[in-house]
Amino acid sequence: MPSEACWCQSGKTKDQCCAPFLSTQSYPQTCEALMRSRYSAFVNENEAYLLKSWAASTRPNTLNFDPDCRWLGLKVKSFENGGPNDHEGTVHFLARYKVAGKAHRIDENSYFVREHGKWVYLKALMDD
Repeated sequence: MPSEACWCQSGKTKDQCCAPFLSTQSYPQTCEALMRSRYSAFVNENEAYLLKSWAASTRPNTLNFDPDCRWLGLKVKSFENGGPNDHEGTVHFLARYKVAGKAHRIDENSYFVREHGKWVYLKALMDD
């Protein structure tokens, strides 16, 4: 049985990309990998992973998933820093989804930091 492409559209299979993070077998070593795995967690409505990978200072108590939401794709446009030896980084991405047949886009520059040695999502950076 051929392996399925990853939800984050990295060009890798799920097992080579985001699935190990979502099942907590491992943790992303870069903020780009964390961004991709968080997108995959939204696709799979994996609240536990999303909350675990969110900075404590900005993390919500719970998440609500819209049952009519269908994720269509992710494109990482750019990233800055966020490597294994960095302490902060950004990922600019475009995510597409539909809710009740209406198309939407999230075009965001996400800011990531390390907490206890692991990458976490802190916030969306706003344009000046």
